[in-house]
Amino acid sequence: MDENIKHKLTMDFCGMKFNSPQVLLSGCVGFGEEYTRVNGFSNTDVGAVCLKGTTLEPRLGNPPHRVMETPMGMLNAIGLQNPGSAVVVDEYLPNLDFDETRFIANLSGSTVEEYEAITRLFDDSPIDAMEINISCPNVKKGGVEFGNDPDMSARVVEVCRRATNKPIITKLSPNQTDIAENARRCIEAGTDGLAVINTLMGMAIDIEKRQPVIGNNQGGLSGPAIKPIALLKVHQVYQVSKHHNVPIIGQGGITSAKDALEFIIAGAAAVGVGTALFYDPLICPKINQGIVDYLDEHDIENVSDLVGTLELHNSSPQGQNR
Repeated sequence: MDENIKHKLTMDFCGMKFNSPQVLLSGCVGFGEEYTRVNGFSNTDVGAVCLKGTTLEPRLGNPPHRVMETPMGMLNAIGLQNPGSAVVVDEYLPNLDFDETRFIANLSGSTVEEYEAITRLFDDSPIDAMEINISCPNVKKGGVEFGNDPDMSARVVEVCRRATNKPIITKLSPNQTDIAENARRCIEAGTDGLAVINTLMGMAIDIEKRQPVIGNNQGGLSGPAIKPIALLKVHQVYQVSKHHNVPIIGQGGITSAKDALEFIIAGAAAVGVGTALFYDPLICPKINQGIVDYLDEHDIENVSDLVGTLELHNSSPQGQNR
């Protein structure tokens, strides 16, 4: 990364120094070491890498099919396949180069107690921060997702906050009534940052078999199809988070520098890149260069100066109907 790009893109996120505003999203780069095998990839191009979702005990994940391409994205239902948090801490983290970039663990649980236990394990590790995936079903509440209930969301953040002094980033679900209220509750409970948004739930059907294509019947939709929704959710959450200096990782369909800039203008301090990596593993330096070109063109010193600069129209909203 040349000096002009470095000067324009280096930023602070929850007390961590990021080389750029780009974050490689959980589930898209394995446990970090897989992606570094791609010829031409450099961890210095990104601000942080989110590791694959980790649970307390090992999980085999969902039955196939787990992934399906859609016209504007991807459905996935991997089911959190992972070797368990102890294996990740003891065997995977020692192989990562923490001098190159920041590494963020992604924590998932089916009870509040499980979230707390995983947090304590990663607290006693070199991991830089933890992302709490609250889009998981609470087995003690009949399978209701933590992330769709503000009280549950806040409770998970609260116990994780007590279990670590490392930065906590809470990943918010779009599948809820009021994402801004959920964000407010998570901030009050002690989260340091927010990731907006997680995937939307979707389905694909095999018309010959008359069955869902995905073995889990439904999966998370990611990619360009969800970008307009994600942008709106980032804007809504920013109206709350900006008053508490809680930064946002904006994510959902980013495939270009223009996409990344839209999220930053809407209020995201950093941007998550995920599905785009599957068809262009070397997209990150291209996005970096595009952001720098825009900053140079508009005489903006650093990408952080662009965060939340959206100017809304003054006209009254007329609803969703034409």
